[in-house]
Amino acid sequence: MSSVYARSAHPPPRAVRARGSLIWDATGREYLDGSGGAIVVGVGHGATEVTEAVTRQLASVGYVHGSMFTTEAVESYTADLAALLPMTDARIYPVSGGSEAVETALKLARSFHLARGEDRSIVIARTGSYHGNSRGALAVSGRPGLREPYSPWLSGTEFIPAPYEYRCPFPAAHPSGCAAEHARRLAETIDRCGADRVAAFIAEPVCGATLGACVPGPDYWSRMAAVCRDRGVLLIADEVMTGFGRTGRWFASEHFGLRPDIMTLGKGAASGYWPLGLVACTGVVHDAQPANRFVHGFTYSHHPAGAAAGHAVLRLLRGLVPAVSAKGERLARALTTELADHPHVGDIRGIGLLRAVELVADRSTRSPFPRHRRVIERITAMASSEGMLIYGSAGCADGTDGDLVLLGPPLVTSEAQLDAMAAKTARAINTVLADR
Repeated sequence: MSSVYARSAHPPPRAVRARGSLIWDATGREYLDGSGGAIVVGVGHGATEVTEAVTRQLASVGYVHGSMFTTEAVESYTADLAALLPMTDARIYPVSGGSEAVETALKLARSFHLARGEDRSIVIARTGSYHGNSRGALAVSGRPGLREPYSPWLSGTEFIPAPYEYRCPFPAAHPSGCAAEHARRLAETIDRCGADRVAAFIAEPVCGATLGACVPGPDYWSRMAAVCRDRGVLLIADEVMTGFGRTGRWFASEHFGLRPDIMTLGKGAASGYWPLGLVACTGVVHDAQPANRFVHGFTYSHHPAGAAAGHAVLRLLRGLVPAVSAKGERLARALTTELADHPHVGDIRGIGLLRAVELVADRSTRSPFPRHRRVIERITAMASSEGMLIYGSAGCADGTDGDLVLLGPPLVTSEAQLDAMAAKTARAINTVLADR
């Protein structure tokens, strides 16, 4: 009997080796890693450049508290990363993961306004969003199934619709006018709450796990940013899933000309080699607060080994990011070839190497499968049995029903492996939904 508090109802296989886009379990079974874990692994498994960088750092300085020392690892990494961020005079606060990054960003937004003499506490977020599982991050996440057990603890957030093009919340205005409707809804919500009470608007530039690689229209972000700017509301871009080359640019914000006030980063930052998250803010946000007045901190923030891992990953990504767009298009074509005519495939969407397949009971009405049929769980299990790892998500259509297959393989994945991923994903879908 295992002493591990498992994350799944059934004991998972035991991984013993991983290289590139492949993982092997203790029985010798080989798996194509079509999801990079939870869209985490960017530079591939078994990158010795990263493990060696961490080992060297641990051999010199393994740990010092961030309030007592800085290190060359932290200083050099943040300097190189800051130059890539879509913001002016970026300042970076390293933490241990995406949820910690969101917690930090929310506190930073509140602290910024307090430093300017404004008591702003309300955050606006979007339905169908996911920003983490810690208490503050969950409070701004619009995923009902994750929120429900803890709802008495979750407050201080107002929600507006997300730009879900397949199920646009403003069908009468779609497609040419829906961005304006989204901006109008944001403005109305801020004004209803009181512009002097709203601290921030937090959103993923491209919707991630909950809605499955939903790419907004081209003028969505310019309109949303203008509303925030006009009302003094900070814009927090959550790039935990979409950062570090995943979408074909260093950061998804770049596709839309978005320059956020605060960014949250994680997952691909260290590609899974170290628990690393990051918060970046503009010089304006940083400088508004007197030194040491940001009341916040974590024991493992500003960790030198985490910075060493992140810096090594950053160096590897410089050679990988330029090829992501072409690889993403190849994966999209392969998925379309395999699944475009499937009676239960409603939409194939995404950007770069973040791609999703939305499954429906009826294509003509876009009605989802009811949750009790557990369609995505069955497809995920079927794919795994055939050596293919995918990321499944449920509830996209209405918070309860709706099934998604999300693919986000390592950026090192070869063209042949991308084709195989599409074929194996299609085979799992075909097998499970053959009798539906």
